[in-house]
Amino acid sequence: MAYSYQTSGICAGKIDFDVQDGKVKNVRFHGGCPGNHIGIQNLVEDMPVDDVIERLRGVKCGNRTSSCPDQLSKALEEYKKTQK
Repeated sequence: MAYSYQTSGICAGKIDFDVQDGKVKNVRFHGGCPGNHIGIQNLVEDMPVDDVIERLRGVKCGNRTSSCPDQLSKALEEYKKTQK
């Protein structure tokens, strides 16, 4: 099942992803820097949701209060809330 998350405070406007058997799959950022997003996508593919959240939460981009990795962690936290 695909999930979408509307981002805030970053260049990418939306993040789509799947979760299968507790692991992150098929992350796609819409907008922003393609090279960095491909790197993030490749690094988190098949990683457990909680590990991605732990590693990416709080990462900042320059003087912004968030970043694409941080927003992915927030998206996954929101996903987890829907699974309870």
